[in-house]
Amino acid sequence: MNRLGEDMAVRLPRIPGGTGTIETELRLPKLAPLLPVDISLHRWLDGESLNVEQVADPVALAQDLGGFVAALRRIDTTGGPIAGRDGSRGVPLARRDAATREAIAQLDGLVDGPAVTTAWEAAVRAPTWQRPGVWIHGDLPSGNVLIDDSGRLSAVIDFGCMAVGDPACDVMAAWTLFEAEGREAFRSVIEVDDATWTRGRGWALSFALIALPYYMHTNPVFVRDARHVIREVLAPA
Repeated sequence: MNRLGEDMAVRLPRIPGGTGTIETELRLPKLAPLLPVDISLHRWLDGESLNVEQVADPVALAQDLGGFVAALRRIDTTGGPIAGRDGSRGVPLARRDAATREAIAQLDGLVDGPAVTTAWEAAVRAPTWQRPGVWIHGDLPSGNVLIDDSGRLSAVIDFGCMAVGDPACDVMAAWTLFEAEGREAFRSVIEVDDATWTRGRGWALSFALIALPYYMHTNPVFVRDARHVIREVLAPA
């Protein structure tokens, strides 16, 4: 994403597979008026990417983001891209089992293997989503959550993974972005059942375990965030 002039943004795919995300984001003008914060359309949005280690007021930020996720879930899904057809977000968590276990093996000696395996298996055993799919953003790491000078949520960007499916994919933000206090505040706003909460924990753990070896020597921000997730998932409840 690049800035054009003072107030416009240009989003250019870097790989052939990224061209489909542009088509997905063409749906955003219809969703934008129904959401409580700015989202990435064609206008440059002010704000800084969230640093998960420097959140000034985690409860307030968690409530802000929870409000965004809840509002997105309430929007009519007619004509939306069904999860699994155009991407991997919003699909049953079990589809990530092989890749997650491979990552655990790659991280032998770098993470608590038995502990992360136990946490992962508990998430995969959770009941699957049986209701109609809902809108999910699908990609809420720190870089896609913008905050203003006061530390409050100002915008959410990068909707290339947006789909209609299992809401657990967005629930993983509870672990990717927050610690215990913020996590509970986030849950109180999004109001999900225990099974969806558990699957969300699994999504967060899977992403972190796969990202850690992949970005170990190339992206320190992703590595920092992955370690944060693993630490939070394994923290005492």
